Amino acid sequence: MGAEPFIVAIPARYASTRLPGKPLQMIAGEPMIMHVARRAIAAGAAQVVVATDDVRIIDALRDAAVRVVMTRLDHLSGSDRLAECAEHLRWADGAIIVNLQGDEPLAPPSGIRAVAECLASSNASMATLVTPIASAQELFDPNCVKVVAGRDGNALYFSRAPLPWARDAFARTRDALPDGHVFLRHIGIYAYRAGFLRAFAALAPTPAERAESLEQLRALEHGHRIAVRLAPEPFPGGVDTPEDLARVDAQLRKGA
Repeated sequence: MGAEPFIVAIPARYASTRLPGKPLQMIAGEPMIMHVARRAIAAGAAQVVVATDDVRIIDALRDAAVRVVMTRLDHLSGSDRLAECAEHLRWADGAIIVNLQGDEPLAPPSGIRAVAECLASSNASMATLVTPIASAQELFDPNCVKVVAGRDGNALYFSRAPLPWARDAFARTRDALPDGHVFLRHIGIYAYRAGFLRAFAALAPTPAERAESLEQLRALEHGHRIAVRLAPEPFPGGVDTPEDLARVDAQLRKGA
């Protein structure tokens, strides 16, 4: 039996505090959203859909082999935007949807496939990817989201704080990762069935979600499981700042 088909859905909000018009920022001569869509196509998705709130993004994708859906301006998260998209396109409840952020122009196709396969092979409501943290600087960076997983392969908690707290090792130093401890960075890509996507968007926001500003905690706090798998290859960081944009532009011009 072959792998279960999956849809890649890309939420692309025009406004961004740190990088206005982010999906249309030019990278190696093309809008960033075009690079993201191309990565999704290369992953072998049965369908690639961009859910946006701005006609300029629709115009930028007119020559791309993707479906573009206009959604409301007031969504608080990418999952909320994709839930509206699911209603527009009438996705079957059992369809696997991969939520690929619109600011991930270097997302490896193998990682996109891996998160879909992780969901298909688990009984969890959601699936996501992680990668080992390589430095103490990364561990203590609040923009690097950490995750602790249980022995069953499901997430226990996500946090912007260093997690788990290696009490004795950190009492001695916080300048290096302690020997014998593995810390995991969360990669912000998700897979879920369309039925759960609709249900998730209808759930009330939760205290930990608000405190950490991490929407995946809403699922955990409501009792849903999130399966975790190691990314099959390095998953470069996305684009949040002008410095990120310059870094990714240089990589893609070199053929990364």
